[in-house]
Amino acid sequence: MAELGNRELSGRVIEAAIKVHQVLGPGFLESAYEAALCIELTKRAIRFERQKVVKIYYEGVEIGEHRLDLLVEGKLLVELRALSAIEDIFFAVGRSYIKAVGAEDGLLLNFAAMPLAIRRIGREWFPS
Repeated sequence: MAELGNRELSGRVIEAAIKVHQVLGPGFLESAYEAALCIELTKRAIRFERQKVVKIYYEGVEIGEHRLDLLVEGKLLVELRALSAIEDIFFAVGRSYIKAVGAEDGLLLNFAAMPLAIRRIGREWFPS
């Protein structure tokens, strides 16, 4: 397995997410967790872009766009979920988003889990 970068930054984001999960608990929509996490990241002076639009290209031709939940410090993708389980497809999608935005790696956070489910996503591999 490849080693992820951004350990310090991802650790700070995880701490913020844990705080949000402790305060809100499971049961809300993803949008509520996203808003709360943005408040927590702002309090911690962590720069982020919320709902960043990323254009998707095929052979140099724009074919669509996607909105990332959060892009932190321009290098760490953060995707939020509020589902009973994280499926493998979310890792494939996350990898695609990482490549599309040129990020180094990412986090997949599932706020419906107890405790908060935290998975790291690398550009070229799936976590075990």
